[in-house]
Amino acid sequence: MEHFESWKDLLNPEFYIKLGGFWLVLFIIFAETGLFVGFFLPGDSLLFISGIYAKTIIEETFGSFGNDFLDTSILAFFIALAAIIGNEVGYYFGYKTGPALYKREDSLLFKKKYLYQAHDFFEKHGSMAIILARFLPIVRTFTPIVAGIVKMDKKKFFRDNIIGGVLWAFLLVYAGHYLQRLLEDQFGLDLKKHLEIIVIGLVLVTTLPVIIKLVFGKTSDRGSDTHPQP
Repeated sequence: MEHFESWKDLLNPEFYIKLGGFWLVLFIIFAETGLFVGFFLPGDSLLFISGIYAKTIIEETFGSFGNDFLDTSILAFFIALAAIIGNEVGYYFGYKTGPALYKREDSLLFKKKYLYQAHDFFEKHGSMAIILARFLPIVRTFTPIVAGIVKMDKKKFFRDNIIGGVLWAFLLVYAGHYLQRLLEDQFGLDLKKHLEIIVIGLVLVTTLPVIIKLVFGKTSDRGSDTHPQP
């Protein structure tokens, strides 16, 4: 079993997979939105690399079902379920107690500016924000809370939550799994030996929209003090 050695392990998706396997992966996916403190967790890269290890993860948890596609689909299904439940918990929290977050002081695990960014993103994209936010680190953590704060219709949120969760989980898990198979079969390239490069690449691609928002967006840290309160 994998052991914690440094804080860098917390940003390494492979560490979680080897440490706790199936159940820890599901908890992390849930925590990223359900506990609203998981914005620093490796969501996208964790899904992609879980896809690479899909067969091993399922085999060690349930025993292989004897079909590569079925094993991968089962993993993607449960990840989608954890993501959907996490969003529902985040929405409920925002619906009940969200406004108080705007008065909460910043801490190590909570930054008010991320809440403002999610609010602006939700206001700009409306219902589609729930789906789109799945693919944006940090934003996806706070968007369901904001949806609860603004009292988005529960049925609409549930619908968009399912669509976003399923798309996010299946696309990234399948991408990791079948890209690994394609490159290994065609070129003899094992992605498991290049996980650091993959993680860096995914982080850059998925955080680029957030970086652009921070640098060029209308909302700035200085402007946060005058941001309208809900």
